[in-house]
Amino acid sequence: MLTAALKASQGDLSQAIALLTAQVPEEEAEPVAGDGRAWSSQRRIVEISLDGPKDDLQTAIELSLQESQNAQEEERELNRALEASVEESAANAKRKRCEASGESANPADWIRQDDWPVGVRNVGNTCWFSAVIQSLFHLPVFRRLVLNYILSERDKRNVAFMQELRCLFALMVGSKRRFVDPSAAVELLKDAFRTSEAQQDVSEFTHKLLDWLEDAFQLAAHGSNPEDKQENPMVQLFYGTFVAERTIEGSTVSNIEQFGQYPLQVNGFNNLDECLEGAMVEGEIESLHSDQTFPCGRQRWFSKLPPVLTFELSRFEFNQSLGRPEKIHKKLEFPQVMYMDRYLHKNIEQMQGRREEVKKLKNQLMALHQKLESYKSYGSGPTKYPLADMLEYVLEFATTTPTSTSPVKDVRHQLQTSPADPSSHRDPSSDNLSGQEDAGPSESLTYQGPASQRSPVHKPFTQCRPVMDAPQHPSPHSISEEELLCVKSCLQRWRIEVENSINELKSSIEGISQSLGGMYSDGSLCQAPYRLHAVLVHEGQASAGHYWAYVYDHSRQCWLKCNDVSVTESSWEELVRDSYGGMTNASAYCLMYIDDSLPHLVAEDTDVETGQVLQGMDALPPILRRYVQEDNRWFKQELQEWEEQLCRRPQEEPTLPSQCVTQERPLEQVAQAGGDEEEPQAEPQPQASPQEEAPAETNRRQQGSSSSLSFRCYLLCQAFHEEYSRLYQLSQEETTPQSDPRLQHVLVYFFQNRAPNRVVERTLLEQFADRNLSYDERSIGIMKEARAKLRLIKPEDMDMEEYMKWHEDYNLFRKVFVYLLTGLEQYQNGKYVDALNYLVYAFQNNRELLMEGDRKGVEQQFIALYRRKCLTELNENAAKLFASGDESNVAAGLSIMNNTVIPCMHLMIRDSVSQEDLDVIEAMRSRWCSYLEQDMEGVLQEKLSEFLPRLLDCSVGRIEITEPPKVRPGVPHDLGSRLAAVMESIHDTSIVTVK
Repeated sequence: MLTAALKASQGDLSQAIALLTAQVPEEEAEPVAGDGRAWSSQRRIVEISLDGPKDDLQTAIELSLQESQNAQEEERELNRALEASVEESAANAKRKRCEASGESANPADWIRQDDWPVGVRNVGNTCWFSAVIQSLFHLPVFRRLVLNYILSERDKRNVAFMQELRCLFALMVGSKRRFVDPSAAVELLKDAFRTSEAQQDVSEFTHKLLDWLEDAFQLAAHGSNPEDKQENPMVQLFYGTFVAERTIEGSTVSNIEQFGQYPLQVNGFNNLDECLEGAMVEGEIESLHSDQTFPCGRQRWFSKLPPVLTFELSRFEFNQSLGRPEKIHKKLEFPQVMYMDRYLHKNIEQMQGRREEVKKLKNQLMALHQKLESYKSYGSGPTKYPLADMLEYVLEFATTTPTSTSPVKDVRHQLQTSPADPSSHRDPSSDNLSGQEDAGPSESLTYQGPASQRSPVHKPFTQCRPVMDAPQHPSPHSISEEELLCVKSCLQRWRIEVENSINELKSSIEGISQSLGGMYSDGSLCQAPYRLHAVLVHEGQASAGHYWAYVYDHSRQCWLKCNDVSVTESSWEELVRDSYGGMTNASAYCLMYIDDSLPHLVAEDTDVETGQVLQGMDALPPILRRYVQEDNRWFKQELQEWEEQLCRRPQEEPTLPSQCVTQERPLEQVAQAGGDEEEPQAEPQPQASPQEEAPAETNRRQQGSSSSLSFRCYLLCQAFHEEYSRLYQLSQEETTPQSDPRLQHVLVYFFQNRAPNRVVERTLLEQFADRNLSYDERSIGIMKEARAKLRLIKPEDMDMEEYMKWHEDYNLFRKVFVYLLTGLEQYQNGKYVDALNYLVYAFQNNRELLMEGDRKGVEQQFIALYRRKCLTELNENAAKLFASGDESNVAAGLSIMNNTVIPCMHLMIRDSVSQEDLDVIEAMRSRWCSYLEQDMEGVLQEKLSEFLPRLLDCSVGRIEITEPPKVRPGVPHDLGSRLAAVMESIHDTSIVTVK
């Protein structure tokens, strides 16, 4: 049973014991076919062996022989049961890891601390994705290539994945969240593998990832022939070439091959250099692991090393007897910095001689180890002992004092003649031991104690001490002094000879090991240093396990442990403990080295002008920066909703608005709870992976989730259609002096100006996603679905500059109306200075809108009409004040003209002025020139002569118009009502206010 448990646990003794202790009670309580018979037979054998020493043992042997024909079948069934238990235990452990991974229900716990690296969420057996992506993201040269990728054909699957990877990297750079969600990118990758649910292999995923990225960059460069691939950034970064040479009948045949991830065998090697030696010289492996002694003569030499060198460690092999793969837990060491010169083709002449020398030294070393082992493990039987110790033990036996009686009688004699030990607590029954020497076993072994205690007990023997001068070890019955002298001298001489031989072997082994260690350490073979950048670790067995990554952060100069959503600072000691293997179920599966002589691989982005390092959002392209800002805005809104929910329900246990309201709950319950079911990730995932839950629970959640999502989608589509139709019909209404439909909704403005459909649709979704409109259960469902749809819109799907431009135009349109209506209201109240300022600014902003379209602004003639009226009134008032002759009135009149009227006239003439405006300007000038014909005081004449040049020549002086004051909070903001009221006031020549 222990053997079967060890096989199922892949040699892990602690796990095997846990399996046996967990399985046996269940098997005894509820035996199943095959396993029950095995356990019951084991119990019968144990029980029978306690009853009789001979007959029962013979019976047990007969029972074992009878069941031998079913032993193999039962063992296979047990292996399957134990294997299933191992997989279930691994799955449970993984679920516990996910539960403890830090995904708290409180969004405040999702906040990123300063600029600490973010994690990647496990969306269902996707730890392999997180491990690989983190190792690549923390490589600055690769991160720059992805973020600055120029999109090409969008209908290609690998280009679509590249888009998702750009968004994911952008979020990892500038997100305010502690972890990001990779669901969109993972969904695209699932179709490329054999199944969509099984946990993927890191090497398989990395191969597929590099292939897709290579194709995506190839499409971006519009290259089609093979030569163009040499300029592909992915090929230049991750791919190298090696020369394969093979000797056939005395002639050498060579060819050049390309490689990405270089595979290395783990079995039979102790460190990474040995793995590379075995992979580069295949003849060495064949000569060591086969009966043939001749080498194959095939060698490999790297002709071009990539900047990023990835080694794939083959830690899985197929067990033919068990019919399933097994993981190799052998220890394999690897350095932080390794030199690849000894494997380069340009050093082949130098290395050929050294390899021959190394081969000879290794053969000597192997022979010495074998010789040393023969001294340490001596004997022809199954059990072997150190030879020096055996000689020592024989010497002890020969020098022990001999006895002339048999050992049994000697022991009895010593027990009878030995005095009582005063320090021992003797049992009364022990006094009769000598008198009961010939009694039966039942008389001498029975302990007279309480009935509840177990008997018989060998009490007298446990309380008797051995005679002090009795021999402690066996001894020869007789030996003469001559024999003893001869044996003693021989054994001592042989022991000294053996110890000297062992010391000599150890010294030779140490010397050869030092020679091997320094064979490749001279300066000529240390010109191609590669530094360890990332280690991908797998914990578990071949059938189940968990991946994480150790990545070196070059900016912080420290190791990071990237385990799904958790990113913590680590150390080289922790990396070694988890990666070397041989101690636990965790071991390195993939090693990523980078060329240490290329500093640009790890250099951060810098500003071209200032040379300063760009950090965070500054390192992102504008389109990705806006995308991250939008996601951060959503996250900020989630935090606000969480805080508001806590304030609304201080007595209740808080639930997460975006996660804790489960998708199985009906919409009415969601509305009553006031929660938000929105997922916290950038791309919402409606349900968890099936591997994370029991089958029945999974089906129930899937059905409840799909029905809830379908209903919400129906509500959104219905509301979208109704609102779209309503606003479109409203846009078809005619504009009258008393009403303008564009003031009622932004989409009416968009419809009348023929805005693109994508702008209209996103704007309407933004409206439905506003939480202020979520006043009932139907609105809550619509809001959640609208938010989900908005998050699915990628930067590539929407030109955000165009989108923002349309909204800026509408905001400017409303601003024009605010200025216009405020100016008209001031005009009705006789405040002509303020009215003219508002109207001038309305006219200037409106002119910018009309340059882009006739329906983007207000009727320009309407603004110009009341601007002329204001000018006329102000000019008349200023002229009257000047004509009064009073010093203060003259100053006030000239101030109105200089600060308000003349700047406005300058703007009117500078722009394309209408005939009506020119007529008003000429009338105003004529009014002031008429004062020249009148008699007036010298002071007035002097001021008039200074003033008229500015009035008549608009090119004189600088145009400065006072910016109108901000609209007061008390002014109504319902522009439609204000327009109707103002126009009614104008036509009725009475002031009307809006209530």
